[in-house]
Amino acid sequence: MTVNSDKIKIFKKYLDHLFVNAKCALDYKKDYELVIAVVLSAQTTDLAVNKVTPQLFSHFDSLEKLKDAPISDLENDIRAIGLFRNKADHIKKIATMLLENFKGIVPSESSKLLSLPGVGNKTRNVIQAELFGIPTIAVDTHVERIAKRLGFARNKDNPDQVESKLKKLLHPKDYIKSNHQIISFGRQICHARNPKCSMCEMKTFCNYFNNN
Repeated sequence: MTVNSDKIKIFKKYLDHLFVNAKCALDYKKDYELVIAVVLSAQTTDLAVNKVTPQLFSHFDSLEKLKDAPISDLENDIRAIGLFRNKADHIKKIATMLLENFKGIVPSESSKLLSLPGVGNKTRNVIQAELFGIPTIAVDTHVERIAKRLGFARNKDNPDQVESKLKKLLHPKDYIKSNHQIISFGRQICHARNPKCSMCEMKTFCNYFNNN
């Protein structure tokens, strides 16, 4: 039993206590809406995305309408979030590819998902976990920060390395639930700036707390 395997058990028990019903924070009704919402969430918050997607999906309520929409109209609907021009282009291309390449159905296979504009490893993992229940871990800024602060990964590790190390420490059946819980922990307690260390039961193990 390694230090980290003991530590992850303590952390998991703590997360189970704090976040019983942690889940994906992005709002969506259709499978392709999740794909688009996750792509829109790059370099912005899920909260900001949830503010623009109701209008977007109300104006363009099908893949066909998204595919045929003037790019300027898509930009207007998501203008409030960062990189809205690039993301509007991604929306149009995603809708086109889903219709032309995948019969309008979001694929579950990694290679097919990664072929969609704006979909990288993290986005693919979110889609696979949320839509298909495929055990995986999406390493966003919260997960990366917390894994490094608690010593599950090294500061120089990239997101793929962080993902690999967390997967070795957690049981596959816990990947999805723990992923959502760690993100909730990052949003509510272990902030990038001014984390709530005084109320955190993991501070004994935390590099950030012990080095500041």
